[in-house]
Amino acid sequence: MTDPRDLPADVPSAGSPSPDPLVRHFRQILMWPLQLMPIEGLEGEVPRHWEYLDRCPGLNAWAELADEFTVDPAEFQERHYREFATFLPHVQRFLYGQAQSVAGQVGYGESPIRIFRRTDVASCRMRFADGGTVDFHVQHVDLYFFFDIDIVMLVVEIDADDLPLSRAQEVLYRFGRASPAGWNPDGSAQACLRGCEWIGHDGQVLACSDLDDRAAYLHYTGRHRAQNVAAHWRFLLEPMVLHHSEHAGPLRYRQIEYHRIPKLTYLSLDDPFALSETDFVRLTLATRAEPGLPLPHSPGTIDEVTRTMFYDRFWNPALGDVRASMRVTCNGHALAMVGSSRHALFTDPQAGLLGQFRHQYFLVGLIAHFHKASLLSVSDQLLSTVSLLDVDDRSSARQFRTSIRSIREAFLRFNHRYWFHEVSNQSMARDLFELWRTHLRTETLFQELREEILDMGQYLDSDDARQHGDAVLRLTVVTILGLIGTIATGFMGMNLIDEADNPLPVKIGYFAAVLLPTLALTMLTVRYSKALSELLDAVADDSRRGWSQRWRTLREIVAGRRRRPPGLPRG
Repeated sequence: MTDPRDLPADVPSAGSPSPDPLVRHFRQILMWPLQLMPIEGLEGEVPRHWEYLDRCPGLNAWAELADEFTVDPAEFQERHYREFATFLPHVQRFLYGQAQSVAGQVGYGESPIRIFRRTDVASCRMRFADGGTVDFHVQHVDLYFFFDIDIVMLVVEIDADDLPLSRAQEVLYRFGRASPAGWNPDGSAQACLRGCEWIGHDGQVLACSDLDDRAAYLHYTGRHRAQNVAAHWRFLLEPMVLHHSEHAGPLRYRQIEYHRIPKLTYLSLDDPFALSETDFVRLTLATRAEPGLPLPHSPGTIDEVTRTMFYDRFWNPALGDVRASMRVTCNGHALAMVGSSRHALFTDPQAGLLGQFRHQYFLVGLIAHFHKASLLSVSDQLLSTVSLLDVDDRSSARQFRTSIRSIREAFLRFNHRYWFHEVSNQSMARDLFELWRTHLRTETLFQELREEILDMGQYLDSDDARQHGDAVLRLTVVTILGLIGTIATGFMGMNLIDEADNPLPVKIGYFAAVLLPTLALTMLTVRYSKALSELLDAVADDSRRGWSQRWRTLREIVAGRRRRPPGLPRG
């Protein structure tokens, strides 16, 4: 069914259309979490994903980004200091690591984050349904790897100047989709750009989207039961390949979240106060531009959006001051920051809100989405492990126990190394992180996953205790019955059969004649250890009034007719 919001918005409104203000500077950061699959097909020690990427043969696009703290201290900029000072010490160690102390102690060590950047992409050309085309400058394309967590984050930052607000809304709505949600009757991809191209520094087209190739997407999903990824996104991730792709390559990934890529968007306008509440709701929900048309939402929905997704700490239209013209909205999936283009407080790329948006608040969002992606990855591993369990197959049970212990160890390391409830004491960074956490429901997801892993741990512990109890039971029964024979033979002495002078074959025959029945008796004892244990319990039970009741119980046990709770097997 075609989304009515995806049809051309050319219906005239009843009143005069509102002017379309210019976004003086538009900037958007996409951060796409992906799940990395285990590296297979390599001989010898298997490297980490970023280590293989670093030495991948024939690869020139990606290069590891130098740590800002390892360069000459004279080159360390104030922007780096402002970014570092935003976060609490435990988050600083996570993001930047910790240098060796004067006493020689290493402490936390290096940061668990490895960043790779490709510099061959210069711009992104977007084609829209109305025939318009806009080239966006690509600031950078990065891959963020995390130690001990099979998650990689693709980060793409684009910017442009003097965009109509309606065009900016179209970018929020249509750009950043890994695959189409469906197709319109004319065959075009629903809710997507008409085309997207990555352009190199020499103007050459590096990759084009294939969003309109409906047959290819249907074939892929029908065959693999997974969503395909558009060609222009697959190009950015090379030499990594999609998990179900037919292309060869040990570095493989798959989607872990929704096909809409999370994003942060910055918009500076001459007069932010001129935007209506409808405009802000559209920016908040990242919906398409519909000039002159009302929102297709109920008043209760709009009230919930304004109440739970607007951050108005520095927004005061009544004051009319550009210093109070900054408004932030966040729904978890998309964050939008709107402010005035007439004040350096908002536009300064070093000390202003633009610089903080690109660095501090980007890292806050990166941590929030990394938390969710990591929890979903561990949950996926747990589900796969449980689904492969066959309780009747001993090898499957052993593999299940090994996998569950590995997942518990991974979750423990994640909990102590990566899980934060607070990242900053600065009001805006703290509040935005809490806003992200609330809408992403990471705290709820963490508690649910923790309970599932604890349940699995309790199951393994109880299973270990059961097996240990069964072993002790069998050992006890065998020991008690073996004690009878030991005492009897010991009392009669070792010379009951005087065969000391007979030939060796005769002695071996006697030995075998004794060994085989003894071995058979021992095996039978182990086989019926539970029933024999019940016999011993019946004899030792002091609660029975007389020997007649005890003999009756013994006969029932021997005959296998002792009453048992329904559903329980016989001993």
